[in-house]
This record gives sequence, structure tokens and C-alpha cells, in this order.
Amino acid sequence: MSIVQNKKAFHDYFIEEKYEAGIMLEGWEVKAIRAGRANLKEAYVTVKDGALYLFGSHISPLQNASTHIHPDPVRTRKLLLHKHEIDKIIGKVQRAGYTLMPLDMHFKGGRVKLEIGLAKGKKQHDKRATEKEKDAKREALQAMKKERR
Repeated sequence: MSIVQNKKAFHDYFIEEKYEAGIMLEGWEVKAIRAGRANLKEAYVTVKDGALYLFGSHISPLQNASTHIHPDPVRTRKLLLHKHEIDKIIGKVQRAGYTLMPLDMHFKGGRVKLEIGLAKGKKQHDKRATEKEKDAKREALQAMKKERR
């Protein structure tokens, strides 16, 4: 069940590989995510000290959050992956010039997971070509629907 998607990542990048990572969250963050108050638009993933961290994702705290904590909506969150996956990702980011982008936040077995992708940036002409392909597919589907009627 998808909570929030980063549609801009698919527009601006070619996604080569996808990985599913857990996220280290606090209790108030999980409650806010369940209420649909998460945002991945300006988020990105970086490598620091041999681990992956999610920067810039915004999780708005609920109004009835506890009084003894002071929530930080854009705090850095650590991503949880197996060591061999982290090593593989770090190698590709450093050698091949990939970027790590958060693609989708979803629930799996009651836990919040983040799908991250190894991405390469698109040039302006690539974005135009992608838009043309989408338009052509959309027109073909509309023509098929008209034929059925």
C-alpha cells in the first residue's frame, strides 16, 4: 500500500535499479505517516560513514503530538539495508556516477518501507522524448477505446 510517491524522480531521472529499505522512525513520525502527512518531493539519499541517509523528506507532525517531544519535520533519517546491498549501492554511486533517489514510501507487513532507486539524470531532450512517448501511448489507448464502442 503506497503512502507517497516521488513522481518528479521519474520525470527528471532514468531509474536503473530499485531497492527496498527500512527507515528508522520515531513514534510520532509513524503516526503522521499513517495519517498521510509525508512528502518526498525534495528528498534525496546520501552516503555517509558507510550508511545511507534520507535528507529533505518532510513529515508533518500531528496536532495532538506528545507535549514532551519537539518534532523536527525534516530531520535526517537513517535507511536500513543489508550490508552487501549498501556496499553494492555505494560502489555504483562512487564509480558509475549514479544518484540515489527516494521513489516510494509504503507499508509492508505493518512497517514503513522506502523504495530507493539508482538514477541517472535526464537531459532536456530526454524529457521531451519521454513526454512524446507518453502522449503516443495515451492516444493509442484512446483510439482503442473508441473502436470498442
